[in-house]
Amino acid sequence: MTQEAAGAVRGLKQSSGSLKDISESSSESSARIQVVRTNWLLSMPALLVLFLAASGPLLIVLVYSFLKPGAYGGVIWEFSTDGWFKVVFSKDIFDDTISLADAHLSIFWRSIRLSLITAVLTLIIGFPTAYFIATRPERQRPVWLFLITIPFWTNLLIRTFAIMELIRNEGLVNSLLIALGIVDTPIQFLFTDGAVIVGMVYVYLPLMVLPLYASMERLDFRLVEAGYDLYASRLNVLRRIIIPLVKPGIVAGCILVFIPSLGAYVTPRILGGGRNMMLGNLIELQFGQGRNWPLGAALSITLLVIVMGALLIYVRNAGREGPAHG
Repeated sequence: MTQEAAGAVRGLKQSSGSLKDISESSSESSARIQVVRTNWLLSMPALLVLFLAASGPLLIVLVYSFLKPGAYGGVIWEFSTDGWFKVVFSKDIFDDTISLADAHLSIFWRSIRLSLITAVLTLIIGFPTAYFIATRPERQRPVWLFLITIPFWTNLLIRTFAIMELIRNEGLVNSLLIALGIVDTPIQFLFTDGAVIVGMVYVYLPLMVLPLYASMERLDFRLVEAGYDLYASRLNVLRRIIIPLVKPGIVAGCILVFIPSLGAYVTPRILGGGRNMMLGNLIELQFGQGRNWPLGAALSITLLVIVMGALLIYVRNAGREGPAHG
């Protein structure tokens, strides 16, 4: 066989091999497309339920916020921004002068302030609690975690009533103070911001302890021992070693406490007595006695925006911490 013929044979073999590779690649690509299409079809029912159950009600609330309120509740299907206007401003019924809605702004500020105080107090209590659990022998840790999560087994309303029985005028706390001679008359704990804070700290404390424990469980305590070997004080070890390493757990715990505290309804309603309202109580008031559904919807969306802002802060922080911690 001549060299030209041999070269032609090799060329035919290479071209046939290339065609075979192309056909195999095409078949693999078609198989992948088919798998993706099948997965989407299988997940469509779940996605549809998720859209209708989660996004659907939010879209309805958003639409209601741009409508006119009905005379006895409900809405009138006419476009209006009056609901959003009344979130921040109020108009005098006599001369139509516009001023800030002081009542709404004070409730906004009270809600944010009490939620921040609740997050700080739960952090102060939850940090040493999580550290204590993380430093126990491995067999004992599930028992301590079980004790922390026990309150979740009880209805929130029952837990709130239990706190009310403790701090009311004839409750255990006042009875103990009078018996010890510390006070002569009962101290008014109920229906104050302090009572609301105590109730929310008790209710949301496990939400702070659990993410803190998850971070501390992965903490390499040899670094703590190394800090002591280098003559660092307990405060320096805490500030320079422990807190930076468990910072993701601190941020997660604060977000998990702040968000439900911001929209709390049961605890402020019972322990605040309706006088110290928070955002959840204000929204319920507009949909109930106020009969102003567009304003209630606008307040609900405003609360959602605040919550989304808190979540974005957490996501940005987690994104920065991710590469540093592997």
